[in-house]
Amino acid sequence: MVAHQTGPINRSHQFAAAKGSESKVKLIFSLLMVFATFGCETSDVKRTGESRIGRPDAESWDVIITLTNEGAKRAVIRSGHLEKYNKQQYILLDQNVDADFFNKKEIYTTNLISNIAEVDEEEDFLVAIGDVVVVSDSGVTLFTDTLSWDNVREKVFTNDSVVFITENQDTLYGIGFESDVELNNWKILKPTGVFHEDKDEK
Repeated sequence: MVAHQTGPINRSHQFAAAKGSESKVKLIFSLLMVFATFGCETSDVKRTGESRIGRPDAESWDVIITLTNEGAKRAVIRSGHLEKYNKQQYILLDQNVDADFFNKKEIYTTNLISNIAEVDEEEDFLVAIGDVVVVSDSGVTLFTDTLSWDNVREKVFTNDSVVFITENQDTLYGIGFESDVELNNWKILKPTGVFHEDKDEK
């Protein structure tokens, strides 16, 4: 479930009226049909960072949205700009995404920042895209290009390259990552390297 706290929302609607000869009426009707065809063109939701095609039903700036699961607050997401597509139950956040995540007791656990994010309201699913950084309250940090968050399964995952810094400041490299939202139980699917910080050199 998604709740919105936004500023003024701009909605655009097109209306046309024509008077005159029958030929003019037919011409205007044809043009309206063309505009309607282009305005309704959309594509299915994909969890790979591909946005919908077409005009949004609503836009807003400097927004805050709240995602819940079984009535409990699970995420509070801020963004400089929002586009909402009602038919597809889809939200695009495309400016400076900053999200706080919470556990079942609504206690803060992790923060995520990214360039943009896509929210599938029907599936309760979020994809963060571009310069994704996740920091947990336990002190671990994840860097990647895209990260998916499944609010129903309470999992985060990616198939992209990752850099993961542990509580002990060891840096792990790999491809593919799965974890709970708190980043407590995590797994790098294909480890490619590790750097151990030498505390004696400090």
